[in-house]
This record gives sequence, C-alpha cells and structure tokens, in this order.
Amino acid sequence: MSVINESEREYRFGDSGPKYLLKGPRMNFGVVVLKPGEDFTAHYHEIMEENFYVLEGELEIHLDEQIFHCKKGDFIHVEPMQVHYLINKGTVDFKGAFMLSPFQIRDKVEVDYKPYGN
Repeated sequence: MSVINESEREYRFGDSGPKYLLKGPRMNFGVVVLKPGEDFTAHYHEIMEENFYVLEGELEIHLDEQIFHCKKGDFIHVEPMQVHYLINKGTVDFKGAFMLSPFQIRDKVEVDYKPYGN
C-alpha cells in the first residue's frame, strides 16, 4: 500500500498513544498523541534510532535524564541505547510524528525511570 490516511489507523490507547502508519520492512512511521498529564514509559531501542517531529502542543522529553522542552516545529533525534521518556506537561494535546529505523520486530527495552513519581 502506498497511501495511508491517518484516519485509517487507531491510537493504542483509544484517543492517545502511538498510531503506526507503517511498520517495516525498512522503518516504522507513525503519529503519537499525549493528552495533558500523560506520559510514555521510559525505554530505549538497542538497534533502532528514533526521531520525533512536534506537530501540535508541547512535549517534555528526557534523553538519558537530560530534559528538553519542545514545541511545534522542533525535531528530536534519539540514538540507539539512549533512554527516552516523554510527558505532556502542557494544557493541550501534544501531537507528533515519529520514525524508527532500521526496522526491527522487537527492539524496545523498558526502563524503570519515573522522574515525577507518576
């Protein structure tokens, strides 16, 4: 399939979380929504690099415990083995595009990192 409309896919958690538009064979691509106060579990990828592009709202991302405050138009690059944790500390939905490459079926390792005790 060459053309996929975002409306044809569902978010992992109903109205938020990641939504994959493409899974393999060479990369993953999708969009992610975090509601105000929502976070995404800290994790890293052993082989894949991950990139985020902020489309709407704001995002706080922790990269190996270094904190970045990102806004619309910002691009974030995450190297393999780099722990990343995402949280929407704003008052509106965060929406971003993400890409992981090279494609791996399983490459996510969750990490026990909760900076705000939530």
